[in-house]
Amino acid sequence: MAVNRAKRAFRYRFYPSDVQAAELLRTFGCVRKVYNLALAARTEAWARQERVNYHATSAMLTAWKKTEELAFLNEVSSVPLQQTLRHLQSAFTHFFGKRAKYPRFKSRKRSRKSAEYTTSGFRIRDGRLTLAKMADPLDIVWSRPLPGAAPSTVTVSQDAAGRWFVSLLCEDPLVKPLPATDAAIGIDVGLVHLLTLSTGEKVANPWHERRDRARLARAQRELSRKAKGSANRAMARRRVARVHARIADRRRDLLHQLTTRLVRENQTLVIEDLTVANMVKNRPLARAIADAGWREFRSMLEYKAAWYGREVIAVDRFFPSSRLCSGCGSVRERMPLSVRAWMCGTCGAAHDRDVNAAKNLLAAGLAVSVCGAGVRPQRSSPGGLSAMKQKTPRREP
Repeated sequence: MAVNRAKRAFRYRFYPSDVQAAELLRTFGCVRKVYNLALAARTEAWARQERVNYHATSAMLTAWKKTEELAFLNEVSSVPLQQTLRHLQSAFTHFFGKRAKYPRFKSRKRSRKSAEYTTSGFRIRDGRLTLAKMADPLDIVWSRPLPGAAPSTVTVSQDAAGRWFVSLLCEDPLVKPLPATDAAIGIDVGLVHLLTLSTGEKVANPWHERRDRARLARAQRELSRKAKGSANRAMARRRVARVHARIADRRRDLLHQLTTRLVRENQTLVIEDLTVANMVKNRPLARAIADAGWREFRSMLEYKAAWYGREVIAVDRFFPSSRLCSGCGSVRERMPLSVRAWMCGTCGAAHDRDVNAAKNLLAAGLAVSVCGAGVRPQRSSPGGLSAMKQKTPRREP
């Protein structure tokens, strides 16, 4: 019986030669051009109430290459061009499935510069990776070993700071379910403390952006003084991007460490279902919320839980985890954000706001796990955890 192994991307930095950089930049431009042409064709067909799929756009690509205007598409590998059509097909699949918005056109300045190669577009020999249309292998810094399996795809990208990365998607035999455990934990995210656990442990917020705020402001001031379209402005924009990259790298590294530890130690992890996109509209807190990386934390937690056989439960965002007494279950009417500790007026228990919220999230999450239903917020008078309503399926007529 075949064993389904998880696929994992291994990302490395590399340093291309001038010839390789020029080839890759040309490939990025062609990938963006093909994506936009195919999107425009599918949008026009959509207006005529016609459906255009991947095979139709692939035939269009063949026709485009034969025209004088788009003959330059023949100068780069055809593999990334076909892959971008597949990515567009996936985007439309998610759109029709109501899981995403309508696909948008790629911008030369704002969109991510990347190209994906399948097995026919690259070669690995003696630990050296060579892409199609290139004579020499890439100068990759192998910071960690690859698993034994051969990569299925290779994605080359350049970030806004000018750094080059290659990502190899491989089957990793080390990614397998961990031994089951009875440990469960509630996780409350915050700003003063990045995480507060139901065990009482608190993880301090390192404030990555705040630590580099002066450097970032200085780089942005220099950028604002440069003439638009000049080479100096391009260099100043790259200096700003390097500061942002430094902040993002530190944040990502910390979140990887935290999520890996939590998933390894606990079988069930309960979090709050927050709408971060709406929360960052709060102007006084937007910068701090974005810096905390709550959405990235949840994403990492979910895919690592899927890897290692753990369960992540998201409790309704309207559940009064902070105002609900974890001792007797009574609910406090109001609790401003400035209140970090409070005492229950019913049972007299003293609570730390965040620890109490984490405990309530854990209790609600375990109830969801046992009953197999979601938990709706308690909107009536105090009545304890037993007063929490659960979603029940409607009877068919």
